[in-house]
Amino acid sequence: MSKYTTGEIAKLCGVTVRTVQYYDARGILIPTALSEGGRRLYSEDDLKLMKVICFLREMDIPINAISQILKEEHPEKLIGLLIEQQESALSDEISEKKEKLEKLHELKTGLKNRAAFSLETIGDLAVIMASKEKLKKLRRIVLLTEIPLLVLEWFAIILWIVKGIWWPFAVCLLVAVPLVILLCRYYYNNVKYICPECHKVFRPAFKDVLWANHTPTTRKLTCTQCGHKGFCVEVWGGDRKDIAS
Repeated sequence: MSKYTTGEIAKLCGVTVRTVQYYDARGILIPTALSEGGRRLYSEDDLKLMKVICFLREMDIPINAISQILKEEHPEKLIGLLIEQQESALSDEISEKKEKLEKLHELKTGLKNRAAFSLETIGDLAVIMASKEKLKKLRRIVLLTEIPLLVLEWFAIILWIVKGIWWPFAVCLLVAVPLVILLCRYYYNNVKYICPECHKVFRPAFKDVLWANHTPTTRKLTCTQCGHKGFCVEVWGGDRKDIAS
């Protein structure tokens, strides 16, 4: 059976030697054997485990949670579920991208038949494009914060069902609720909306944003400038001092 040094297993998994050493120190990846010179040696099973750990870390699951998952009687079941969810999410993302690409092609074809655009429409597009990257980053931060919370909650639920231990779920709930509220407030403070009627950029009340019907890029609101009620386009608003509030 093949044996791998710390450097070799790090290279095969695409991480640094220090990362492997850190997992070793945390007791998550313990070497199978030691060489005569005292060097740590890892087996094929250790390599497979390291790849699992790297996968879980890519999903932003905390080290402590990974340690708990690996200590479960059947960790492969939970890990398999996480893999299925990731696979499903990626498939949905690919389908969504394809659908958006088709819509863009349709829009491009339709616009060729339009004689002119209004200055207001061009202005709206300029604001949307300028804020696109910042808004994308904001949504990524929110998503990456939500995923570990969801994983921990599901882990606590599974622990409750399988082991009958309920208190981790209660603790997760007590921690998750205020964090979600803070996350919503953070998101609210960094976005604003373009009214399709008057083309003004505005920020509605927090409660209106929180309970409004929405899509990934729009939200059904009442414009604070003209009173129009309908879906408004979401744009970055964290550092726009010139936007009407």
